Amino acid sequence: MATPPNTERPDTDRERPSVDCDVLVVGSGAGGLSAAVTAAYHGLKVVVVEKAEVCGGATSWSGGWAWTPGNPLAKADGVNEDRDLFRTYLRHRLGKNYHEDRVDAFLEAVPHMVGFFQDKTSLQFVPGAKIKDIYGSTPGAGTGHRSVGPKPFNARRIKPELRAKMRHQLYETSFLGMGIMAGPDLTKFLSASQGNVQGLFHAAWRVGFHLLDLITHRRNMQLVNGTALTGRLMKSADDLGVDIRVSTPAKRLVTDASGRVTGAVVDSADGSYTIHATRGVVLAAGGFPNDAARRRELFPKTPTGREHWTLAPKETTGDGITMAQVVGARFDTDVESPAAWCPVSLVPYRNGRTGTFPHIMDRAKPGSIGVRADGQRFVNEANGYYDYVDGLLKATPDGEPVQAWQIADAAFVRKFPLGMAKPLPVPLFPYLRSGYLKKGNTIEELAAACGIDPKALAETVAEFNRNARNGVDPDFGRGSSEFNRYGGDPKNTPNPSLRPLDKGPFYAVRIVPGSFGTFAGLASDSRARVLDEAGQPIGGLYVAGNDQASVMGGHYPAGGINLGPALTFGYIAGRDLANATRYEDDGTPTPEDAAGKQPATS
Repeated sequence: MATPPNTERPDTDRERPSVDCDVLVVGSGAGGLSAAVTAAYHGLKVVVVEKAEVCGGATSWSGGWAWTPGNPLAKADGVNEDRDLFRTYLRHRLGKNYHEDRVDAFLEAVPHMVGFFQDKTSLQFVPGAKIKDIYGSTPGAGTGHRSVGPKPFNARRIKPELRAKMRHQLYETSFLGMGIMAGPDLTKFLSASQGNVQGLFHAAWRVGFHLLDLITHRRNMQLVNGTALTGRLMKSADDLGVDIRVSTPAKRLVTDASGRVTGAVVDSADGSYTIHATRGVVLAAGGFPNDAARRRELFPKTPTGREHWTLAPKETTGDGITMAQVVGARFDTDVESPAAWCPVSLVPYRNGRTGTFPHIMDRAKPGSIGVRADGQRFVNEANGYYDYVDGLLKATPDGEPVQAWQIADAAFVRKFPLGMAKPLPVPLFPYLRSGYLKKGNTIEELAAACGIDPKALAETVAEFNRNARNGVDPDFGRGSSEFNRYGGDPKNTPNPSLRPLDKGPFYAVRIVPGSFGTFAGLASDSRARVLDEAGQPIGGLYVAGNDQASVMGGHYPAGGINLGPALTFGYIAGRDLANATRYEDDGTPTPEDAAGKQPATS
């Protein structure tokens, strides 16, 4: 078990007067803001403190999709899956890490959580009607309607002083700082690279309005994906009177004589002070993806803790977990994986900064494969991002650097993104000049440029091409699942995910292990209460988001299994703090009533 570092007491000579509230939330990602909005809706006085200068955490840099099986938007579309189907899928995928009480609490609360935010707050959703569960052959797997994403949001609806506290879109997943939403928005942008008139028109007006926003507001105002989720949550919190304080890191928890948590000491530019919370504290500080010491101890093949590149903001150093351990909380590391793996590439910029790009959608497109330095494939590239890194870790011998190369031909890079490199009409030369992209007129030339075994790579590509022409992948089954095919190109036949790499020149980008956040975290019960080493709840202490040990037990059965539980357990915590005993107290319909209710349109 990881040992918490020493926690220094604040400089009491500069301590400011204390602040009183009902609920203190530490962290402002999906879990923290969900708890804050829910508690405030039920009449509690809520303060949110955020370590960073802006709110949103890793949520703002995410795709914004949440796995929410049985949600009311699905029911409104006529999809009425039985909850036992979700349990069946999770039992098969989680195995020994399936904890019935927490899974049942999650599945029971999900439809009410989505309905509450949809009906009572500014957080509006769109249905993930076509988003598949990753493992389609597993009993209980879904073929759509188990996810929701945030409806795009115009930041002009957020008052300027609150807007100043919002985290921007991750630059690497944007186009000049403008977010592009998965689904029709992305499809139209990609079609523009092929000369589609509708796609060109769509891209032109989106980019045009974005440039106008940069001139008039000096930021992206068309919020999509994670920025839309946190923007809508922040507006919801503000509408309910939640006090949001940025640049205010929590330093230690405060307890009474019985050991109950009654608040926290926080820092600010004007000194430290205590926030007293009569009902309790919710820890949602984003887990420990930037804590090199814990990474060294828990992450596989990470001998110094620095052989890993996370997509979470630098402030996510395990503060919530550390503070909880000091008051007796159990840090649960008994999970399948300590982190939510994602393959990333490192983007060098001319100012010396290195960006981190998540490879989400390019791996499934036809005309590209992933190989190690030995020239061999190691995974079904079109499976989930978690599987890609998991396969890479397992395929890499001890002592070797954990890295791969995603390789594509000329036809691919002009039609689809290859990592940070954009398709037509964006030129490739900046990425070639920086060394981000490698190029070779032949497969052997590309192998030499990357340090890959040229003979082995040529044999791998030749074999892959022979099979791809027939639409099959006997080695890894790529394109055999609905999830694979959905991520491919429907115009590519006979397999949307497979096409030979036969149009030189050839290109490659180096892939290294990264993560969206951590799965190991604070042990908690079905009410989101933090547990001590004896398995008993610590009075007044709750947890949500990546500070909480994953309800999925360190597995990744579907996209959105970080945000879905974060929103849901934040909602559960907020209701428990408000002593709300019936879901109908939220003014939301029962799941049965929701089947006939149409989603809000605002």
